[in-house]
Amino acid sequence: MKRSFLKNMISADWTLFLDRDGVINKRLMGDYVKNTEEFEFLPGVLDALKGFKPIFNRIVVVTNQQGIGKGIMSEEDLALVHDHMLEAIESIGARIDKVYHCPELAEKNAACRKPNIGMAEQAVDDFPEIDFTKSIMVGDSISDLEFGKNAGMKTVYIHDSSNTEELADEIFESLQAFYQSIA
Repeated sequence: MKRSFLKNMISADWTLFLDRDGVINKRLMGDYVKNTEEFEFLPGVLDALKGFKPIFNRIVVVTNQQGIGKGIMSEEDLALVHDHMLEAIESIGARIDKVYHCPELAEKNAACRKPNIGMAEQAVDDFPEIDFTKSIMVGDSISDLEFGKNAGMKTVYIHDSSNTEELADEIFESLQAFYQSIA
């Protein structure tokens, strides 16, 4: 099993930022998770989230959700999906401190939309103890990695190949594999 060099850096005051689709739940290619029936946790994610709880001071989700901006789903639909996700996470003794989302279309280049750092700034407003230099962004897209780098975070790329991505400090095939590397 691959060991993460981040393991030796992380202490109890670090924050974990997680993308949602493709990291926590199965990504629907060419579509959006619009309801609880379409939301499916990826293998090992719940165990990883439970394991992260004692390691990180804060755990937050940052997710672009332009399906709202396209009119494919509503804010209420997304809230139901996130409530469903959080209930399942809490039921096993894990936690997500807060979920941030950006409903804007990509072409609007809104401050809240990754790779811009608006959602990270919202997290600091809610949790002033967050220090981006003591934070890790875990994502499965280049915009996730750019978001992390733009905020000054370490980055973990969830990708199922040996493709190297220069923006990533670490690459793992899953959130569970990343957790196992720092546990």
